Amino acid sequence: MRRVPGIFRTFGVFTQKCFSGSSVNPRFQSMNSRRKRNSVRKASAIEDIVEPRKIQHVTQATAGMEEWIGSLDSTSINMSLDEFMRRPMVRQLAKENGINDKLFMRAFKSFREYCTPKDLSSVDAALLILLSDISKGDKDCEMLYPFFLDHSKQVFPHLEAMDDLRIISDLTRPHNWYPEARSITRKIFFHAGPTNSGKTYHALKRFGEAKSAVFCGPLKLLAAEVFNRTNELGIPCDLVTGEERRFAKDNHHPSQHLSSTVEMLSTQMRVEVVVIDEIQMLRDEQRGWAWTRALLGAAADEVSINVVFHNRRFIQLQIHLCGEPAAIDIVKKLLEPIGETVEVRYYERKSPLAIGDKAIESYSNIEPGDCIVCFSKRAVFFNSKKLEENGIKPAVIYGDLPPGTKLAQAAKFNDPDDECNVLVATDAIGMGLNLNIKRVIFNSCTRQTELLPTYAALQIAGRAGRFGTAYANGVATTMRKEDLGTLKAILSEKVDPIMNVGIAPTYDQIETFSFHLPQASFVRLLDLFVSVCSVSDHFFICTVYDMRELAVLIDQVPLPLKVRYTFCTSPLNTDDKRTAAVFVKMARRFSTGQALTYDWLIDMLEWPPKPATNLNELALLEQNYEILDQYMWLSMRFPDMLPDEPRVREASKLLDKMIQVILYSKFFFVVFGFQEGVESFMSLISVAQSESKELRASQSEKVSKSSEKTKKSSILEALLKRADISEEDLEQLRDELNKKKT
Repeated sequence: MRRVPGIFRTFGVFTQKCFSGSSVNPRFQSMNSRRKRNSVRKASAIEDIVEPRKIQHVTQATAGMEEWIGSLDSTSINMSLDEFMRRPMVRQLAKENGINDKLFMRAFKSFREYCTPKDLSSVDAALLILLSDISKGDKDCEMLYPFFLDHSKQVFPHLEAMDDLRIISDLTRPHNWYPEARSITRKIFFHAGPTNSGKTYHALKRFGEAKSAVFCGPLKLLAAEVFNRTNELGIPCDLVTGEERRFAKDNHHPSQHLSSTVEMLSTQMRVEVVVIDEIQMLRDEQRGWAWTRALLGAAADEVSINVVFHNRRFIQLQIHLCGEPAAIDIVKKLLEPIGETVEVRYYERKSPLAIGDKAIESYSNIEPGDCIVCFSKRAVFFNSKKLEENGIKPAVIYGDLPPGTKLAQAAKFNDPDDECNVLVATDAIGMGLNLNIKRVIFNSCTRQTELLPTYAALQIAGRAGRFGTAYANGVATTMRKEDLGTLKAILSEKVDPIMNVGIAPTYDQIETFSFHLPQASFVRLLDLFVSVCSVSDHFFICTVYDMRELAVLIDQVPLPLKVRYTFCTSPLNTDDKRTAAVFVKMARRFSTGQALTYDWLIDMLEWPPKPATNLNELALLEQNYEILDQYMWLSMRFPDMLPDEPRVREASKLLDKMIQVILYSKFFFVVFGFQEGVESFMSLISVAQSESKELRASQSEKVSKSSEKTKKSSILEALLKRADISEEDLEQLRDELNKKKT
């Protein structure tokens, strides 16, 4: 067992080994060394976290006090206190009670202030008499220790309950957190293999064959894909993500099959099979706890795990796991204490993957089926612009885009008849989307100034080549010539086995912790918990940085602990000031007992949205979508206080489709020039207007699914098929474009 030294320490960062080959630039070696140093950040100790409470003096009128204390004054009291502070025995006794030197000085400062007020009558009478006797030489100053200890516990309440706090925050036995799973004997299958090896196919085949099953995916896009595919096969399947619940039939008739994001897995639900995809994510310093929880807590007869092997190219568990071979040993070690064994099944890649002999170097060398992988949104737009300048229309995928837009862009890229046969994307394509990529082109070999770890580079490179398509043979290369040697060196490195996995405290543990510290804010509770908690060697505490950032934002908003905890676990990007401000407004309105209605929310978003004409305005639309997404996430937890989820969902669909149209139409403006772009976009608006009318009519008449399956005649029909864009919004868009045209 080891003590976790602080809230920002990350045990889950596995650093990339420095390469000694001549093909690697030396600056990357120093970058790796820096990453190793930064991966374990020095965190605040508990004495730096706790805030002293102020002790109020209470004036006491004790008969004959003047006679008892004689000529006692502040000077004589300070002399006695100084002698008390210097005594080694006092320091030793303090340490035995959890007061180290640093905390001792903070407590002693408060004790001195308490003992020397302007009016000595406000000090405890027994303490004054003792101080008087010490000043006369009748008593030893060490006799002040009981008074000092009592005062310290009042100033720092955690001292009173330190033993209890350590017991509560003992995270060394996470297996015991899941009694339902421990009550059954589970069968674990580990499907290990590289990307494009069929591992997930085999896991999902078992998922469909089972009488009851749950699929746990890393992304809601992947969960939605499994949901759709399973229902298309005639197997009723429901969907649960953080923001949405969809039923094959209705909420009164839940299906026996469920597709969900891994965080939404219920450890109380007994099923026959659980499939956990991308199990190697249990090493992730932010989300790793969710995979650890699923592995230890899934109440299934079979657990299947899908894993990507990078050294020898592996993937899949049954319970089924899918992921890297690097996770096999740690999975076995985690299950060993509960007597569960793992059956590993290895898969080979179905199509070859090669490393290119030369870099792309020029955008004129870009070919259909190419995907340029970037590591920032800025780089995505830069490369998109360069491609457009060369007459190439790319599809674009990055993290801030709504799910529908990502799917639409992926569909355009995969469609051999579409003009967008080149993709520019962030590393988000590493998981979740099926893409027909011929060549993966690394725009850079660094991410956030750090060299790409081998496991991440292999995951991305493995997206090149897809079995059963025209691009079965995959190639990985770089945009710049100087990066190619680095990429080869990264991909040739062995992926180190995962040594420890993420866990996180539960709400029940935080709540019990708070009972002993009733005056502590939620921010302080988090800091204290992570500071004093203990974990075993196979685990690390996932960073609670994001949760803490949200907690700081609403620290002054009066909310019950359970509500505050739920708000702070929401997946909101706190880096953006606008979304953070809306989050605070939501919390404040919630605290007043007023419902967060659709009208109240929309008033803050400058609704209806205006079409973007530059990247800043596009970012504003993406922020609006994130705010709507946040509302839907909270409405899943507090449906009574956020009652307008259906209307907000329709608004989010409208925004999603608008962003899709903007991404599509921007090529007209860039490639054909502004005037022709306006003409082209105006024609799209006309089509959208007529198609929107038809869509509303079909919805009102509840047209059967079979009649809806008509051939799509335009891209906008595909975009608008699942959204209702109002005539007023389209008319406003028409007017604005007309103004720009004139």
